[in-house]
Amino acid sequence: MMTRIRKGGLLAGVLILLAATAGLCVAGAQEAAVPWSEMEKFLTPPEEYKGKLGKYRSVMRFDDGSAVKTPQDWPRRREEIRSYWHRVMGPWPAVIDRPKVKYLDKEHVENFTRHKVEVEVAAGRMAGPQYLLVPDGKGPFPAVVVTWYNSADGAGLNPKQANRVDFGYQLAKRGFVALCVGGINPDVRNPTVPGGVQPLSYLAYAAANCCNALANMEQVDAKRIGVVGHSFGGKWAMFASCLYDRFACAAWVDPAIVWKEKDPNANYWEKWYLGYQFDKPPDAQRKPGVPRADNPRTGAYKTFVEQGRDMHELHALMAPRPFLVSGGAQDRPPHWLALNHTIALNAFLGHSGKVAMTMREGHSPTIESNAQVYAFFEHFLK
Repeated sequence: MMTRIRKGGLLAGVLILLAATAGLCVAGAQEAAVPWSEMEKFLTPPEEYKGKLGKYRSVMRFDDGSAVKTPQDWPRRREEIRSYWHRVMGPWPAVIDRPKVKYLDKEHVENFTRHKVEVEVAAGRMAGPQYLLVPDGKGPFPAVVVTWYNSADGAGLNPKQANRVDFGYQLAKRGFVALCVGGINPDVRNPTVPGGVQPLSYLAYAAANCCNALANMEQVDAKRIGVVGHSFGGKWAMFASCLYDRFACAAWVDPAIVWKEKDPNANYWEKWYLGYQFDKPPDAQRKPGVPRADNPRTGAYKTFVEQGRDMHELHALMAPRPFLVSGGAQDRPPHWLALNHTIALNAFLGHSGKVAMTMREGHSPTIESNAQVYAFFEHFLK
C-alpha cells in the first residue's frame, strides 16, 4: 500500500535514516569512530625524527652518572626521577585511599546518568560541584577523569564547548564512566598553594584522589581508569598521570610536553603552574610573561631549567603505560625527540606501541582529533 508523505515529513525521514545509517545523532554532531588500524600510524615518529633523542638529558642514567644496564635497574632509576620532581615541586600529602563523594543531584541524559557531586580532593576538602557521568547498563565500566577549568564543559553542559572539551559527555555515550573535574583552584591565576606544593602538582594530587574516588565505585573497573584534558587541562592530566601510577593510560591534548620557553602559551613558568615562590607573599610573585632579565624564572620551574631537567623525565614515569599526545599549536612534530626517550625506554623494558602523537593545525581540538582520543581510550581501556 502506498502512503502519502508530506514533503517536510519525507525530508525528516531521510535525515533520520541517514543519521541512523551513519551512526550519528540528529540533535548534534558526534565524532565518527576511528578504527585502531588507522591509529597505529601515530605510534611511530616521522622518519626524520625516528630514533633521535635530541639534547634532552638521558633518562637511562642515574643522577650519579651510572647507566641503567638492565630492566631490573629501572625501578630504582624511576623512583629517583619521581622523588626528584616531588622534592622540587613540594611533596604531596598522603593520597586518600577512599575519598568522600557527596551526591547532590542527578538527571538521565541520552544513554547515561549525569550526577552532580562533590569530591574530596584533599583531606577534609570537598570540591564541587563536579559532574559524574555513568552509562546505562551493568558495569563495571572503564572510567576517565576529565580535567579542565570547570566541570560543566567536560560534562557537555556548555554548547559552545561541544566537540571541543566535552570529553566526559562524549566518552559517557561510548560506555565510560566520566568524572569531570574543575575549579580546584577557583582563581587559576591566583591559586591557593596548600602545603608548599606547586599549583600544577597540587592539581595532579587532586586528580589522583579523584582517580581513587572512581576506583571505589562499584560501576568502575579500578584497573581501567584514564585521564584526559586539553591545554590547561592537558598539563593537569599529564602531571597527574605521570605522577600517579593508578592511571592506566592518558591523553594529553596540546599541553606543551616540553618547556618551550620562547612560546608564551607554554607558560609553565607562571605562578599558577610551577613558578610560585613560597618565600614571598601572593602580591610579590613574578609578573606574568615569558622569562627575561627583568622578570626572571622563579620557583620550581627555575630549578628544573637550571639543572637541565625537562618533562621527558615525567613522560618516562608513564612507561609502560600508554599515552597519547594530541598535538596542535603547542605540540609539534619536533617533540618526537622528547617522546623518543620513552619509546626507547619501553623497548628496553620489552614493550612497544605505547606512545602516540597525532597532529592538527591550531590549538583547539577538532572533531577529528577528539575522535582519535576516543579511539585511543577504547583501545587501551576497553
